[in-house]
Amino acid sequence: MSRSIFQVFDQYQRARLLFVQSVANLSLKSNNIDCLEAAGVIELLSPLLADIVPSIQHTAAIVLGKLANHNIKLAQAIIKRNILSQLLKNIDKQNKFYKKAALFVLRAIAKHSSELALIIVNDSLQIIVECLEDFDPGVKEAAVWALGYIARHDKNLAQLVVDAGAASLLVLCLQEPELYIKQISASAISDICKHSVELAQALVDAGALIILVKILVSPDARPKRQALLALSSVAKHSADLAEAVVETDILPNILMHIAHPEKNINRIAAILIKEICKHTLELAQLVVNSGGIAILIELINTSQSARLPAIMALGYIAGHSNELAMAIIGSKGIVHLTNVLQKSTEDQVLAITAWAIGQIGKHTPEHAKIIAVANIPFKLLELHNDAKSSEDLRVKCNMALKQILQKCMYMEALEPMLHNAPPNILKYVLGQFSKILPNDAKARRSFVTSGGLKKVQEIQAVPGTVLSEYITIINCCFPEEIIRYYSPGYPDSLLEAVEQYQPKCIFLFDHRSSSDNMDSNLSSFNNDER
Repeated sequence: MSRSIFQVFDQYQRARLLFVQSVANLSLKSNNIDCLEAAGVIELLSPLLADIVPSIQHTAAIVLGKLANHNIKLAQAIIKRNILSQLLKNIDKQNKFYKKAALFVLRAIAKHSSELALIIVNDSLQIIVECLEDFDPGVKEAAVWALGYIARHDKNLAQLVVDAGAASLLVLCLQEPELYIKQISASAISDICKHSVELAQALVDAGALIILVKILVSPDARPKRQALLALSSVAKHSADLAEAVVETDILPNILMHIAHPEKNINRIAAILIKEICKHTLELAQLVVNSGGIAILIELINTSQSARLPAIMALGYIAGHSNELAMAIIGSKGIVHLTNVLQKSTEDQVLAITAWAIGQIGKHTPEHAKIIAVANIPFKLLELHNDAKSSEDLRVKCNMALKQILQKCMYMEALEPMLHNAPPNILKYVLGQFSKILPNDAKARRSFVTSGGLKKVQEIQAVPGTVLSEYITIINCCFPEEIIRYYSPGYPDSLLEAVEQYQPKCIFLFDHRSSSDNMDSNLSSFNNDER
């Protein structure tokens, strides 16, 4: 009798195990999730979290994590059914498999939105942080994943993670021998640091920089990539934090990683260089002294993924001083940036390239002339006037043209701009002519013969505007009759004057009487001869 009873319970246990294993297998395919939801799988799995069989418990938790990971609707359903409290009950007494499964559920819910992440924080943040100290590496990894998904949403959630004591524990996780824990820990640190200078400083104070730099010597690309990203998230906030990164003697290592065959690594290395050199002239000079300009220019030509941050880095370097801008010109930077303008079809790349060129050309007339000789202003004007260009691209082109034209004294580049530039660009062109023409007689002659003066007279400017003032200054450089001659409608008025002109002739003698007198004189002459 006892044996038959045991068989019943054994069958029930095997049935429960078969059920959760079957559901787990079905949940591997995303197209099965909706059917599982419709069948009420969440309600059926909930009681199994308290099952007496550990394998059934953690398998049920894994399935719930997969369901929550699938979409936000299922994640919300799990929360509404108050499954979290049951999931986390006595978790400290559970085995490592259940802990990993429970943390996976928390991570899957937190990833969808800041609202869901806040619910996880309120219910279980301290439990997650405590799991960072677990002996098992898999549990640590699962806890770091959960914290990363919580912190990435916004500054407030990241601050709550730090306030819970996670900063120092994450730095300890960076020092674990397992590469996958290093990778996930660096990613979580990046997710925290990216929000504010205070959060980045908290991780720096916890000793994260030195450990992150050591990870860069790893032969594995994945932890290397996340370490570079974390360093970028620190360096971007302030000059002090960027200096803290540079003080680890990392610059040669970063520049070496720009040439890494892994495209994501060279892209993030370029991002880190950009974040370092954008703050101050001194930091930009350190990058230049390390050979950064040539490396960044080479990256523009060899890597599509890293092109954008490389161009931005060059723009930041050029913006700090005219010497650094000239160094970029001397390294053929203008040639390569011009190629990008001519060949790229991505508005974002074109916009950043236009911005970088403006940073180079804004310093002196010499810088502007080099850019003008390369025919860049006309390409910028073409992109500005193109109806297909994005608003950001137009704004960046407008800004770059303003910066270049306000320094340009090169007549050959300025004169053709008179015929194509819209009013918002034209005022900068006329502004330069108003500086050149009063002091240069040859320039005034060229301005007339090239048709520039005639074009200026055709411009309709609102009185009192800057454009009108520039036209007045230019007109004052020429005689009044020249201005009148090239004014619109002047040839027509000349012809009309000719048509309306009344001749004023004075007749000195009568043609007919003169003829009679001549005949009379001729007759007398003939008689005398006889």
